[in-house]
Amino acid sequence: SELIRGFLLSGMPCPSSCPPGLLALMAPGLALMATFSLPSQAGDRRALPVEKPPGVKGRTLILLDVNTKSPIRIISENFLSLQLDPSIIHDGWLDFLRAVQRCLCLLPCTGHSLVGFEGPGTDFLEVMWRFSVFSSPNISHNMGSGFDHSLAGQRLDIVRSDIALDKQKGCKIAQHPDIMLELQREKAAQMHLVLLKEQFSNTYSNLTLTARSLDKLYNFADCSGLHLIFALNALRRNPNNSWNSSNALSLLKYSASKKYNISWELGNEPNNYRTLIGRSVNGSQLGKDYTQLRSLLQLIRTYSRAHLYGPNIGRPRKNVIAFLEGFMKVAGGTVDAVTWQHYYIDGRVAKATDFLKTRLLDTLSDQIRKIQKVVNTYTPGKKIWLEGVGTTSAGGMNNLSDSYAAGFLWLNTLGLLASQGIDVVVRHSFLDHGHNHLVDQNFNPLPDYWLSLLYKRLIGPKVLAIHVAGLQRKPRPGRVIRDKLRIYAHCTSYHNHNYVRGSITLYIINLHRSRKKIKLAGTLRDKTVHQYLLQPYGKDGLHSKSVQLNGQLLAMVDDGTLPELKPRPLRAGRTLVIPPLTMSFYVVKNVNALACRYR
Repeated sequence: SELIRGFLLSGMPCPSSCPPGLLALMAPGLALMATFSLPSQAGDRRALPVEKPPGVKGRTLILLDVNTKSPIRIISENFLSLQLDPSIIHDGWLDFLRAVQRCLCLLPCTGHSLVGFEGPGTDFLEVMWRFSVFSSPNISHNMGSGFDHSLAGQRLDIVRSDIALDKQKGCKIAQHPDIMLELQREKAAQMHLVLLKEQFSNTYSNLTLTARSLDKLYNFADCSGLHLIFALNALRRNPNNSWNSSNALSLLKYSASKKYNISWELGNEPNNYRTLIGRSVNGSQLGKDYTQLRSLLQLIRTYSRAHLYGPNIGRPRKNVIAFLEGFMKVAGGTVDAVTWQHYYIDGRVAKATDFLKTRLLDTLSDQIRKIQKVVNTYTPGKKIWLEGVGTTSAGGMNNLSDSYAAGFLWLNTLGLLASQGIDVVVRHSFLDHGHNHLVDQNFNPLPDYWLSLLYKRLIGPKVLAIHVAGLQRKPRPGRVIRDKLRIYAHCTSYHNHNYVRGSITLYIINLHRSRKKIKLAGTLRDKTVHQYLLQPYGKDGLHSKSVQLNGQLLAMVDDGTLPELKPRPLRAGRTLVIPPLTMSFYVVKNVNALACRYR
């Protein structure tokens, strides 16, 4: 049996049949492209040679300029990526991926997309490689305790219907009858309780993924213009604790026989194996396992040049850093990018106010520096990916990690990662049993979906440095003052044809409980600006699961159509007024920035 984790990373243009909604989510990358500028740190707060407008009080005004000559970072077109949790095998959503396609349309279709298929259950996902499985579409699942077997009959009907839909030529979105979706939601609700119990107890039951399931996963990726990154089970061990690769070799041969274009990984949070199974694997041993996997790939012509990523460790505490050092000594040159994971808050104890704490927002910076120090010691210049990131662990918390409030952490995460040179970030999760996802079980977009969509539409891969004045405050003795106004800047996405090359996009997080005023200076002065202001919709405030853009509620027009994301034009030279507790994007048009004229 093989545990898998897959990523969908695209390098091909979306097919013409790709539905409009899916096209939106996929474009410059299901890895939503992001290019963010440095946060407004003390070193950037030098006064600008700009005269203050008459009658404006200096203490209420922030002056902002951007270095338009050259970028400080250039990140991957696949920078913002999405993840599917392995629980979709357990709760049945795998059979409905073709129906979910319309929600993947976060991005305009320009063909750079990445979706992850990973999570805590990765190393407990078993792949069943019986010959009979390859020759028939039968699905075999280990449902575990808590499954209502009265649904088994309906389950088989659902699977057979999906198989019939798969036989249709082309890549049309599957249209499941309402009764089938309702039965699936009932089953998923039951499995949700089982999966939560497993997460809280840190014990996982095996999941079974057949060849048929792999075919579905790959077909979904292929029809969506995505690339699959598949993580093999690292818990299959020989008596001497080396990796048992026999099952992996069978999987590789099968995938090669189908000519599946796949990249590979091995395991999930290997530093945590002792807690999971009472048997540890150190970094050096995992490095040898990766070397072994690379040798296997080279034996198979289809995968002789396939990409390999890892080790996908957890948060870089002291013991995890030692694990990474051991891995890099042995296999640093074997992997194409070094990967790790980060979750901010324990989802079981999170509060809405946690998402507004600047100390929490800043924890990621320290994690990045630790990872970069180790990687640059052994393999200078090696790409680094944050392969699993979410606002909360343990599946998240209802009305918090899927609410407007969680967006502050998410948008700041994108800004910090891009400004510090992390090449790709994989968001956990697009759709799963918890509350960290971007769409709900009715496939309706949640606040972070709309935030990601705007980010994808407006942000390009070139990160620009910003210079601000007016944020200084006198620190109180013994207290660290941290900014509650976060500002990032990028070249506007080249794929957005509403803006000419040379335009710049700012995105701003205002954690203050008062509005802030920003005056554009230097090269940005007296330019026309388009505002995209996101605020919570309805009486729930920060807990809201709906958002408004420039005062208009954002919602799908129909099953396959995204709403038009209309900006609010601001006259040239107008001061930007940032409402309290909001996130916003501002496209400064026709700057003709040298850094942004060419790709």
